[in-house]
Amino acid sequence: MSEQPPKLAQLTLLVEDMAASLDFYRRLGVATADEDGGPHAELSLPGGFTLELDTVESAGLWHAGVRADPASGRGGRVVIGFSLPSREAVDEAYAELTAAGFQGRQRPFDAFWGGRYAIVADPGGNDVGLMSPIDESMRSWPPEESPA
Repeated sequence: MSEQPPKLAQLTLLVEDMAASLDFYRRLGVATADEDGGPHAELSLPGGFTLELDTVESAGLWHAGVRADPASGRGGRVVIGFSLPSREAVDEAYAELTAAGFQGRQRPFDAFWGGRYAIVADPGGNDVGLMSPIDESMRSWPPEESPA
């Protein structure tokens, strides 16, 4: 893998009720009134860490594993997100981890938000997202489903 270790950058919670989740995190003091309750919210925390909330339907756009098994996204699933230094590092990390026998849940792809992204399950079954820096020239809209 890359000489630069992955940086823990985000935690994505798959939520069934975005309005209730935002209410909870507002009361906790993490979310602001700016979040509108759409299918995705990014809550920036001190130190540069991001807590993201996605509905299961929204996660299905970028997570082939959730599309293949929608029940796997219900009941408080978490995606632990690591930032890698380059698009190539995402591909390399995914290849190394899956070659070592860990389950690939989303093969690397150029995501609509401009990052290269992949997901591998850790030994406990937790989804671990691998993401490159955002490249504005790679953004696309409307979003398309990630490849299976």
